[in-house]
Amino acid sequence: MEKTYNILFLCTGNSARSVMAEAFTWAAGKGRFNTFSAGSHPTGRVNPFAVEQIASTGYPAERLRSKSWDEFALPDAPKMDFIITVCDNAAGEVCPIWPGYPTSAHWGFEDPAAVEGSDEEKRAAFSKVARQIGQRVSLFAHLPLHILDANAIQHEVKKIGQTPA
Repeated sequence: MEKTYNILFLCTGNSARSVMAEAFTWAAGKGRFNTFSAGSHPTGRVNPFAVEQIASTGYPAERLRSKSWDEFALPDAPKMDFIITVCDNAAGEVCPIWPGYPTSAHWGFEDPAAVEGSDEEKRAAFSKVARQIGQRVSLFAHLPLHILDANAIQHEVKKIGQTPA
């Protein structure tokens, strides 16, 4: 039986990109990943356009919430195997010390929540970023983590973040 990995996606507001990555990875992993997301300065709400993108995954809606990364630095928090930043602001911030030295990488995406305009323009921006996140998540979900050593895993996870979005 393959190990179940814990993965935390980080962003500043934890309202869009990190939440979509959490849900998409949960769906793509088919039980291989316990997924989480958090922000350095959470907005306190998940963007409704992100919720629309997540709806088709089957991800439990009650798990969708904007929360601080401080929750995951507490002693009773799940030990993470992977920490992935999905926005440039979070990648440059000083993060908490994560127990167990998880594999970390940056997978940058444009902020669809920053798009101004009509609901259709916003929806299109969220759809575009959701597809990009989905592509990288698919690459991640297909990694043979159970046979790779720690250095190879680190290399592959970072390489995913460098693939064109």
